Amino acid sequence: MVNGKVKIKNPTGLHLRPAGLFCKTAMQFGSKITVRKRTKHEDVTANAKSVLSVLGACIKSGDEIEIICEGADEEKALEVMVQLVEDGLGE
Repeated sequence: MVNGKVKIKNPTGLHLRPAGLFCKTAMQFGSKITVRKRTKHEDVTANAKSVLSVLGACIKSGDEIEIICEGADEEKALEVMVQLVEDGLGE
């Protein structure tokens, strides 16, 4: 299992279009990929391969998320997912 933290940069957060791109990218890997958002008041986890799960996490601009990858291609999956968020999720 590997994990990394990254801050959401795009001004609208993970709304439908970037969430779709995030999930589509996650589905390219065999590893289980989970997103965790922690705040003072909540600890939310989402399946990175499910658009509804990611949208339900209500991830906004400026939020720091933790991407957790577990499986045979976990290292590459983490690298690609973190880079995708750092690049602005296509926006």
